Amino acid sequence: MPPRQIKSAPGLPPQTSRDTADTVQIMLARIAMQGDAAVRDYAHQLDGWQGDIVVAPETLAGAAARIPNDLRAAIEYAHANIRAFALAQRGSLTEFELELRPGLIAGQRVIPVSCAGAYVPGGRYAHIASALMTITTAKAAGVRHVIACSPPRAGGIPPAILYAMHLAGADSVLALGGVQAIAALAQGCYGPAADILTGPGNAYVAEAKRQLFGPTGIDMVAGPTDSMILADATADPALVALDLAGQAEHGANSPVWLATDHAPLANAVARLMPQTLARLPEPNRSAASAAWGALGEILLCENREEMAQTADLYAPEHLHVQAADLDWWRGRLTAYGSLFLGAQTTVAFGDKAAGPNHVLPTGRAARYTGGLSVHKFLKTVTWQRVTGAALPDLARATAVISRAEGMEGHALTADARLIGPEL
Repeated sequence: MPPRQIKSAPGLPPQTSRDTADTVQIMLARIAMQGDAAVRDYAHQLDGWQGDIVVAPETLAGAAARIPNDLRAAIEYAHANIRAFALAQRGSLTEFELELRPGLIAGQRVIPVSCAGAYVPGGRYAHIASALMTITTAKAAGVRHVIACSPPRAGGIPPAILYAMHLAGADSVLALGGVQAIAALAQGCYGPAADILTGPGNAYVAEAKRQLFGPTGIDMVAGPTDSMILADATADPALVALDLAGQAEHGANSPVWLATDHAPLANAVARLMPQTLARLPEPNRSAASAAWGALGEILLCENREEMAQTADLYAPEHLHVQAADLDWWRGRLTAYGSLFLGAQTTVAFGDKAAGPNHVLPTGRAARYTGGLSVHKFLKTVTWQRVTGAALPDLARATAVISRAEGMEGHALTADARLIGPEL
């Protein structure tokens, strides 16, 4: 039987904003025709920015002196962890050469893309960690040129984000946000055109990436962030409530869920949530309260297996286990963006500084994909070479299959390797 709902999610009210897809399509078409002029016009209209688009190297280099020492040290700590993890991922990918049969040799190469675009969100929060996650990972993969961009505020991009971009290895930085930033990266308005677009953003950024996908690669089409906690009788309800509130802080459209097999815990968390949300300052409190009220759920399951089944069904972006026997959970769970094991391992660690990437699949996409990693910046390509020993059998098999498929041209090219191309 399905889990019992201790708290259900009524859902957000219908959105009455203009059609995002149509708006993005119009903007992309205009930028494709007018290039830099349209980009600058949108930057002025939407962000009030009339300064330089390309951030000067001396501004980047000087950002370190404009932030507090403790913040600079924290950024450097996080960067070291993210870089070490990404380099280990890169080391796990190998090239090989294999002789499948005598004379039939095939292999694999791993080649970085030439240029990556890294979008760093602005808006309510200054997403310092996003700059580290995207740029550092691209550089660890071996990408030669990384162009980073972020929406400018009154004085431009905040210095902490600029320092993170500089430390992570961005080759150039654009004071641009929104659809115009994504289009500028894809078209190469201020440098080489990006082969892949990465990084989270609002609905317009996600839609722009979706519409540009094909000729340009993307990491994923990310929606609002989501999180699930799996907790048993060993969990502390006050800590569970705080972790739910902390993730709801992302915004009113960010669902958070608790699945448990312990009714006293479920009821205690439900009672604690109002006072826990009240600990947040405004406007964070309003955003988190809206998310919890409209999208938050508490699900009571029969046992831990049903909890795991529920998690696999929801396929959350962040999955946090606060339960006994962590090894069982690590081996059993199969659908999540990133897994956080144990009460001491809060999701915020992964969001900011632990090392594994925080750009993760949302909206149940974790059923079929993982998050951003060095793999997204690498092309795993194959090659093959044939010499005399393998030629007769390979050519005959190819010709037979080709003719069975009705593809005589293919068959003739195989025959020609045995008898020559004479008419």
